[in-house]
Amino acid sequence: MADRSKVIFGNQMSAKDYKKALEKKKSYLRQFGDDSKAAYSAKLVENATLYEPLGVYDIRVNEGEGEIPFDTEKGIIVGNIRMGFGHYRISIAMASAAKALGYTPYWMDLNSYKDTTCTKVIGKQNDLYSFGSRLSQKLPLFNKLVWEPMNYEGFRQLSYNAADQKNAELMAPVFHSIPKDIPLIGTHVWPAQAALHAGMEHVVNAIPDNWPMALHLAEGATHTIQTHQSYMGYRILNGFKKKEVLNPMPAEDLVYTGHYIDHELVANIEKDCDARLARKKNGEPMRFLMSIGGAGAQRELFAAVIKYLLPAVKAKKAALYVNVGDYKAVWDELCRDIPELAEISTTHFNDWADTNAFAQDAIVGNVEGIHAFWHENIFEAVYCTNLLMRSADVLLTKPSELAFYPIPKLFLKRIGGHEKWGAIHSAEMGDGSLECEDVPHTLQMIKLFLEEEATLKYMCDRIKANKVSGLYDGAYEVVKLAMAKKSK
Repeated sequence: MADRSKVIFGNQMSAKDYKKALEKKKSYLRQFGDDSKAAYSAKLVENATLYEPLGVYDIRVNEGEGEIPFDTEKGIIVGNIRMGFGHYRISIAMASAAKALGYTPYWMDLNSYKDTTCTKVIGKQNDLYSFGSRLSQKLPLFNKLVWEPMNYEGFRQLSYNAADQKNAELMAPVFHSIPKDIPLIGTHVWPAQAALHAGMEHVVNAIPDNWPMALHLAEGATHTIQTHQSYMGYRILNGFKKKEVLNPMPAEDLVYTGHYIDHELVANIEKDCDARLARKKNGEPMRFLMSIGGAGAQRELFAAVIKYLLPAVKAKKAALYVNVGDYKAVWDELCRDIPELAEISTTHFNDWADTNAFAQDAIVGNVEGIHAFWHENIFEAVYCTNLLMRSADVLLTKPSELAFYPIPKLFLKRIGGHEKWGAIHSAEMGDGSLECEDVPHTLQMIKLFLEEEATLKYMCDRIKANKVSGLYDGAYEVVKLAMAKKSK
């Protein structure tokens, strides 16, 4: 295999950048050890949260042999990492689409194999990224001078991809016992890169962001994108080496698919949008869904929104879902910031059956007040938002992976410059607001939703039209593409 840190899509890296990539790999080897010769076992286990609704099996590495055989005909691996919630959410969409199309989804989280060098490397980088995300919300100067530039231009450079490719070599051993002819969809670039280094034969790299960055390149895979806007940026590797004109990515390596969305959400778009408009027409409380990001940031913004909505909640003009994911401390802090919050809220904490029942009942039933959700299980923490979307009227979120979902959206301030392009795309598609970069503009949008029907109707109409155009069919298309690679 060619050294993918030396030459990337025909573009030679400088000796300095290559040396830096090698040194980074050596540093991790010194910290975490070399397990490249390890013969790690792999077995399949039903996923406790996702097996029943989506048929998902976990791939467990280094836990002995299992009794369930890999299905090399219908099986498809969704390779991901726990780094925030976004990559898990996109993975859920892929698993949902796979099941809907008759395939068996295998969940492979490279950040879950604690005894491996792979997971130790990812874990360290995840800790740093989460810390940076939270810090960026507390220190405006750090956000302006460090975090935004790194997420916007730093990750854009080929030199970053060169370093990642070397790091991905350390992740390859976890694939030792996995059949190499099972198609794999990477919902983060590292599983895609690692799979290729390990000799997996049919790899699709599902790019999550709308801002083209070299971070997301996995040469040797088929790259999929959710928007036409990002196509040429990836095709010509625009800005990936400052102003240098680069050799382009081959046309066959880049495919537009549309948004990566769960089958259950896509199949019910018309019904759910009609229900939103009916609730508005009937004067029922408007349901706002607030979903905190996987780094646990933006608590202060959440508090400002909740305080603003409290009078409307008490007057039964609004209802509020607050999903703090697996960050119980965020809810506790919100309750300290807003003393009456705990008293007037109904909590759905760490009880998945209760959360499921509420989400299903709310689709057709009445909802009032504030409902708070917290689950220490990461799958429940993430999937909770997906389940609540169907009965919610408006989703309040930073413009991350949720920017692409078929629900009216109010965009909170981004965390990282790359995220702003998610809001821009959503506004262009008509299913979301502009990014509200401060509290006053956020509250302005909430007021619009509460006091008039036009904004909600406009977004619902666009969502239904977008469905007809196939905009939300991306997960189906990625799965089809991955399985088609096997038949070539």
